[in-house]
Amino acid sequence: MTEPSPITRAVRAGIDNDLTHGAVVPPIYLSTTYTFAEFGVPRPFDYARRGNPTRSAIAEAIAGLEGGAGGVVTASGMGAITTVITALLKPGDVLVAPHDCYGGSWRLFDALARKGSFELVLADLTDPAVAAEIIRTRRPTVLWVETPSNPLLRISDIATLADQGHEVGATVVVDNTFCTPLGQQPLALGADLVVHSATKYLAGHSDVVAGAIVGSDAEQVESLAWWANCLGVTGGAFDSYLALRGVRTLHARMAVHESNAATVIDLLGRHSAVATVHHPSLPGHPGHKLAARQQQLFGGIVTFELHGGLDAAKTFMEGLTLFCPAESLGGTESLVSHHGTMTHASMPPDVQLAAGITPGMIRLSVGIEQIDDLLADLAGALDRVAASAG
Repeated sequence: MTEPSPITRAVRAGIDNDLTHGAVVPPIYLSTTYTFAEFGVPRPFDYARRGNPTRSAIAEAIAGLEGGAGGVVTASGMGAITTVITALLKPGDVLVAPHDCYGGSWRLFDALARKGSFELVLADLTDPAVAAEIIRTRRPTVLWVETPSNPLLRISDIATLADQGHEVGATVVVDNTFCTPLGQQPLALGADLVVHSATKYLAGHSDVVAGAIVGSDAEQVESLAWWANCLGVTGGAFDSYLALRGVRTLHARMAVHESNAATVIDLLGRHSAVATVHHPSLPGHPGHKLAARQQQLFGGIVTFELHGGLDAAKTFMEGLTLFCPAESLGGTESLVSHHGTMTHASMPPDVQLAAGITPGMIRLSVGIEQIDDLLADLAGALDRVAASAG
């Protein structure tokens, strides 16, 4: 038999490997500690913070999907980000990151830079001229890329940024949370590391918090695993079990997420209450051509701006019944968030505006419900906005 595809390997991660009882689904290893094989000889797992069989199974599955040499699973997406920057950066080093990166990433980067842990430089990495100049002049130790970005779904050229970053000795890290490994493989495009908030699409059911790091170099993965253990941010057994369960259905879920999102985009684009729709599938999106070349999926996240600003956003969200107002994405259920008061509230207003986040901006995480129901819910809320505007 030929080598199975990454999707098949992910679906079958850990399946039918129980030699004791023949369980099809792998058991959850909840033990915190493991006996030594003999005096001075530890087994492959000795203490759960350092290693756990269930966590190893999900790390292997995600690394396989990303085409990496190995993976590290952490207790949250922010745990993955913290591990990477702690391992790679020291005082005096430069971190170049997107000016419109995820609010939690910005908060961590900004807080640590203020403490002198490193120097932070924010830039529009979707602008080729700006990115090239910043990388050439600031010579970052770490170049942080987020594509598609959160929330504006801007697209950065991973291959070009990786080449430019490597020319100055940078480690290039890509946050692939929005696209997932099914939609984009940053390591194949030249990146050194990929990070995920596995809480989102990878786990996919809004019932587990987890993060992941995948590397192209086995030695670097081992180093990151050491740091994750040292920091105490490794993922727990039950969370790993839930995330592994989610990864098995990732390909099936993503197909429905994207199909539903495409239909939602059509509705938004035709409604008078909507000023702008941001999605890389749209020919008018600045990153459309790059996304079509770089990605295999356009994704299930849709961001749009309403006429009427903050008041319109409030009216819209209060008119929804199926879209839950909550700060997350990638679950089977549909969610809605207002960036200025939710996901990016930690950013001062001037930083939000510099990143392009406006008071009337809304982000939808389009779920896998029946599409007609979602359309009816959205249309009703949009009609309320139009009516309130007179």
